[in-house]
Amino acid sequence: MRSWSFPFRPVLRLAWHHSWRRSLQSIFLVVGVAIGVAMVVAIDLANGAAGRAFTLGTEQVSGKATHQIIGGPAGVDAAIYVRLRRELGYRASAPVVESFVSVPQLDAQPMHLLGIDPFAEPPFRNYLGRRAQANSSALPNLWEADEPDSSGGYLKAFLVEPNTVLIGQPLAERYGLRPGQELQIRVGARQETLTIIGLLAPSDELSRRVLDGLLIVDISSAQELLGKIGRLDRIDLILPAGAEGAIVLDEIAGILPPGTRVVRPEARAGVVEEMTAAFRLNLTALSLLALVVGMFLIYNTVTFSVVQRRPVLGTLRALGMTRPEIFGIVLTEAALLGFIGTLLGLGLGVLLGRGAVQAVTQTVNDLFFVVAVRDVDIPLWTLVKGALSGLGAALLAALLPAYEATSVPPAGVMQRSNMEEKVGRVLPRLTIGGLGLCLIGSGLLIPDWNLEIAFAGLFAVIFGLALLTPGLTLLLLEGLQRLLARRFGPLARLAPRSIIRSLSRVSVAVAALMVAVSVIIGVGVMIGSFRLTVEQWLDDILQADIFVSAPALGASRSNATLDRSLLDELVAFPDVADFSINREVEVAATLPNGEQVDVRVAAILRDLAGADRAYKAAVGDTVATWEAVEAGGVVVNESMANRFKLRVGDSLGLLTDAGQQSFPIVGIAYDFDVQPSLLLYLANYRRYWNDDALSAVALFVVPGADVDETVQALRRTVADKAVVRSNRSTRRNALEVFDRTFAITVALRLLATVVAFVGILSTLMSLQLERAREIGVMRASGMTRGQLWQLTLLETGLLGTSAGLVALPTGFILALILIYIINLRSFGWTLSMQLQVGEFVQAFLVALLAALLAGLYPAWRLGNIEPADAVRME
Repeated sequence: MRSWSFPFRPVLRLAWHHSWRRSLQSIFLVVGVAIGVAMVVAIDLANGAAGRAFTLGTEQVSGKATHQIIGGPAGVDAAIYVRLRRELGYRASAPVVESFVSVPQLDAQPMHLLGIDPFAEPPFRNYLGRRAQANSSALPNLWEADEPDSSGGYLKAFLVEPNTVLIGQPLAERYGLRPGQELQIRVGARQETLTIIGLLAPSDELSRRVLDGLLIVDISSAQELLGKIGRLDRIDLILPAGAEGAIVLDEIAGILPPGTRVVRPEARAGVVEEMTAAFRLNLTALSLLALVVGMFLIYNTVTFSVVQRRPVLGTLRALGMTRPEIFGIVLTEAALLGFIGTLLGLGLGVLLGRGAVQAVTQTVNDLFFVVAVRDVDIPLWTLVKGALSGLGAALLAALLPAYEATSVPPAGVMQRSNMEEKVGRVLPRLTIGGLGLCLIGSGLLIPDWNLEIAFAGLFAVIFGLALLTPGLTLLLLEGLQRLLARRFGPLARLAPRSIIRSLSRVSVAVAALMVAVSVIIGVGVMIGSFRLTVEQWLDDILQADIFVSAPALGASRSNATLDRSLLDELVAFPDVADFSINREVEVAATLPNGEQVDVRVAAILRDLAGADRAYKAAVGDTVATWEAVEAGGVVVNESMANRFKLRVGDSLGLLTDAGQQSFPIVGIAYDFDVQPSLLLYLANYRRYWNDDALSAVALFVVPGADVDETVQALRRTVADKAVVRSNRSTRRNALEVFDRTFAITVALRLLATVVAFVGILSTLMSLQLERAREIGVMRASGMTRGQLWQLTLLETGLLGTSAGLVALPTGFILALILIYIINLRSFGWTLSMQLQVGEFVQAFLVALLAALLAGLYPAWRLGNIEPADAVRME
């Protein structure tokens, strides 16, 4: 029996030699891999940055705490901490006062202002550093001191002098800051000055990252800066495990007043992490879609490489080369070019990742929580993932062409018609397979399974429709051929016939272009429907003429409050006829199933939407529902209702300053807040919470008054105390947030289109080069260069038309899935589909123009070949 070993070196040389000779086709394959890898890497970097920001934010908040004592909107009374230490003697506790502030000297990025007790901190946050510097002198260890430094070092200044701050040494070096310098910060509407008295040297990488976002002040300074005298945001605890911890927990619970509770840190972060995970999963799916389109291009390029070398491969088979060796040649070539494309894609992905990180973190700031990402880390696993994706896609896409190269006998491989005959036999099975994938995908989409399974169903449907494309293209072209045969000249009859005869060559390119164009339609319809729905929602809820709110950083608006004295000024202002006020806070809610979540409460004086407010479900009409709210009910937003399976008639337990209170759900409102939120009557809120602060004031001007002039006058009056926006400006600001959220989505679909365009160009180049002898014969028979241009552009136009026509229903199906399944399961929003003819026309023109533009270069090349040279080819 003959022993067999794979001749790696000769095969590698042969693959490299062919790739070098067919450099243009090789470039196409490299580009397809590079763009796909770049998308995977860029989005993974962005998602990783958002995930790290969330993790670091959680680490900044909780440190090593196992539990936290938290209160209502006003926080925790500082006296509880005193009782905890003195009465119970529990030392494993630390008070915290915190907020996010803006620092112009640090690129105006949000920074976490953390007020701490330095003597209580060491067990909780050892990432604050083990050593520090001040004025270049060695100083005592702040975090291990038992009492203030008698030598008068910076610990004494930290405790006694107001507005002193410690920052991380790497952060100071990056921005050229030194101890003794002043740091300007914005706290809401106020500007304050902090003095840097020390730099904290991180002990490890985690410490460095955490310190990058921290401004550390003494707890008394934090209380003064944030207006929280006598209050704490929370008390961190480290409780022992098991029965001992349960005993301590009971003792602590015994001294807590109503409205205060003990929670685990991870419980508070769960819902937000779930929402951001859904957002990141959506982006990952879009990047994988770009990789899928790239796989079409890889498959297309490798297939034509095999087709062009069929005579050579047949000769090699006849001379004794085995099928595994032929298979190895094709795969080695794909792996070689895939490796080059992967390397380029990794570099491009890192460059694109910087922009993607900015876009994703801005969206997280707008929608979820405040994050600050100052540098883009490049984890090894991200590069490994990108490399595996690129090489895996190249090899996977090359498997079928490689098998095709080995599956034809040496005699048959010399016949160019063999491939088309086989495609004709395979086409029915391909169509059945496409229908089967569509059915499987639909089966995965219909049940209310998790988001990952829903995306698997979406990709199955897309692949299934791509498999149906060759058969649909054949039907379209055959019908067109019969139509043109009766009315038009020979070129019009020849163009569809040439494409039908080359279906094995063009079908993959048409499918790739179809997928890209369907993504344009599907995502475009989804974004357009989303935007129109949001605009209608804004029209409903923004009934006031002017809105005055406290300055806030992104999604942290519930922490910002207005000065109470402003209300009298605003109400008494000329041209102001009426007003409404609201208070936004976060409170703990107990769901009907006993689960506890943090929800955003909007306590309002009156429902500004009035009769225009749309309810998904309610106890009655808008008037009856608002009366039920005044009587003590709440209206939850649709996202919260969908996520936690809430219905009208259920009751929510809200932790108030008077203890746990039950509130019936009287309505479910259409709303686009990604976080769980509910609407509460302001008088009921103040009845149960000791909080008379204001978050915003809505003003109605007298009829005939100029709103813009009133806004300008109000801005001069309130100066930096508040943000004053007109109805139109508030609406525009909300839509700007919307557009920023979907900017990266638009970029991804455009890149997918670029990949598909390159695929069409690759197809046409290969097809026209293969047909060089046929074209030479036609040129020798009298075809002019102008007629050759017409034939080529007519063929490419037919390819683009076929892809565009198939993409129209595919894009519509994709839009249905995105709007009614993916989006609903990701964020809990119900959107009304808004079909715009322009979106479909634009996408069809993209397919047509991409194909026509891709045909220019092949037509020019063929036009420059002399007929005699073309006839001598092959």
